[in-house]
Amino acid sequence: MTDRVALVTGASRGIGAAVARLLASRGMRVVVNYRSSRDEADDVVASITAAGGTAMAVAADVRDESAVLAMVEEVRAAMGEVEVLVHNALIPYAIKSFGEISWDELGGKLEQEMRAAFLMTKAVIPAMAKQGYGRIVYLGTVLSRRPRAGMIALGTSKAALSQFARYVAQEMGPSGITVNVVAPGPVDETTISGVLDQEHKQRQAVTLPERSPRRAHHRPDPRGPGNP
Repeated sequence: MTDRVALVTGASRGIGAAVARLLASRGMRVVVNYRSSRDEADDVVASITAAGGTAMAVAADVRDESAVLAMVEEVRAAMGEVEVLVHNALIPYAIKSFGEISWDELGGKLEQEMRAAFLMTKAVIPAMAKQGYGRIVYLGTVLSRRPRAGMIALGTSKAALSQFARYVAQEMGPSGITVNVVAPGPVDETTISGVLDQEHKQRQAVTLPERSPRRAHHRPDPRGPGNP
């Protein structure tokens, strides 16, 4: 168990909410970041505290530098320095083919995706480096390696995020900070699941092998955010 402070962006629902609850169950004090879904974020906090954990909800648009810095300062005052960052917040994007998409749609997604990751990382790295410990996990996507129709904006921006993570990991490793990318496929009851039509979901499903019951439990990565 640990008493470290974990900040999860975009944690009011879906993967972010699940990660927040998991880290809290492992003894971390969790910050549930949200942009506009206050009620849902409060529900996540309530479920964590009801289970005996510690959590707080903080609003911030992770694309806004002043909002990011204010959030980290609020967390510092309430809980201490952020030691674990799980950057999960979804930046909106267009689902269009290359033939249909405009540069503003593709370039805009790329710019905002990288801006959010850059701002969040810049905000927490100094304290992590000072104390010689930090864990950063970015949420990517399998679409950065396996193209799917209409997903050029998401796949391209997340591919850039993955390379960004490699550079940050190389530079910050000597300071005791690990950086990783988790690249899930589509997940039900998330923002993206409401955008994809049934035909697209079926195409995705047939490409995924069924999970073997014997492999349902696996050992966690000892370098992951749930470990002190």
